[in-house]
Amino acid sequence: MKKMLYLVAFFVALGGLLSGFDTGVISGALLYINGEWQLSEFMQGLLVSTVLIGAALGAILNGRFADIFGRKKVIFVTALIFFIGSILCAIAPNIHVLMVSRFIVGFAIGIINFCAPLYLSEISPEKIRGALVSLFQLAITMGILFSYLTNALSAQFFESWRLMLFIGVIPAIILAIGIYFMPDTPRWYVLKGRFDEAESVLKRLQPEIDSKKEIEDIKSLIYKENKKEKFQFEKWMLLPLIICVGCMFIQQWSGINTIIYYAPTILKSAGFSDNLGAIYATTGIGIVNFLMTFVAIYLTDRVGRKPLLYVGLTGVGLCLILLALSFSNVEILGDYSKYFALVSTILYIMFFAFSLGPIMFVITSEVSPLRIRGVMMSIAMMSNFAFNFMVSLSFLPMLKAFGEFNTFMLFAVISFISIIFVRFVIPETKGKSLEEIERNWIKGNV
Repeated sequence: MKKMLYLVAFFVALGGLLSGFDTGVISGALLYINGEWQLSEFMQGLLVSTVLIGAALGAILNGRFADIFGRKKVIFVTALIFFIGSILCAIAPNIHVLMVSRFIVGFAIGIINFCAPLYLSEISPEKIRGALVSLFQLAITMGILFSYLTNALSAQFFESWRLMLFIGVIPAIILAIGIYFMPDTPRWYVLKGRFDEAESVLKRLQPEIDSKKEIEDIKSLIYKENKKEKFQFEKWMLLPLIICVGCMFIQQWSGINTIIYYAPTILKSAGFSDNLGAIYATTGIGIVNFLMTFVAIYLTDRVGRKPLLYVGLTGVGLCLILLALSFSNVEILGDYSKYFALVSTILYIMFFAFSLGPIMFVITSEVSPLRIRGVMMSIAMMSNFAFNFMVSLSFLPMLKAFGEFNTFMLFAVISFISIIFVRFVIPETKGKSLEEIERNWIKGNV
């Protein structure tokens, strides 16, 4: 009955695979790039973080484009940018060209990370919206795993890092072909006054609902609340904006991308002696990350968003403490310290993967008002990449200046404090339609 809905969701979620691949592939490639060009800690951090500058710019500039041209067209163009960026990365003759190429890839990551969840939230019935939007995070974890496997298989080839970065062209081609044949979202068609197309798409995606009534509901929300020609930011929109930015701060400052970007580097510091051993251990982390995201898809619409965040943040905080202790007790643990660090990292990924990873994207896509959903989600994603940039660029210098123990303890403290934000600021959106959530904001019933 919903085959069309799941097919569309599958192809849109492929954007997450590209985002995850280009996020994770640098972790292994960095070891070999550094071996070829002998980069300082700052230059390594800058190479990793350049992609995030592009991502922040892509997120903020393209929010309006998604509202003007449609979610589908923006995703299609993004696939082409991924394709071009991957080729440029693979043929880069020096570190400066590589940074520019990674910036281009980052620009595409910024677009896809707000546009794909936006698309998924707008086509999904409220009963399974959390699961379908979580597909994007599943695809990200699949992309990260794919990048780790690529790193492991490519590691023994000549100039292996070039092959690692080039393989991103494959999912880019698949995404471009797939999204070309997909429709845009019913809510975007309504936003543009194309009501017949909106109803036609809604019938194909959700044949069991009264499509005419649903279209009228969306129309009333857009036009009754926006009679003025010019858009004005209203006071009630401030709290959804704070939640969107807050969710992204929590997700990044709980330290996830220090693990994704630098896992081989961290594990080598913990005692894994060579590049290949660290990369193989990192691949295990990627497998856990991928598998645990299925838990999020299963539980998000059953137990709700906030319970998963409570459990996830508590688990993440405790695992960061364990990871910090693995570096401060090397004399006691001896050779086992590296396995203690590996287990702590795997447990950290387990808790993150079923909570902060997917749920933050779900919440931001749900709480954003329809009239400015593209813009607000682009602000959220710009914040995500800005916070990611801060953490990623400062991580290696922080390790050098403060040591592993203090660095990971900082992330643990932030994780525990974030529970307060979830408790008192974020509403539970489980089982509510996007229109119902927006009406609650307007009425102040949160």
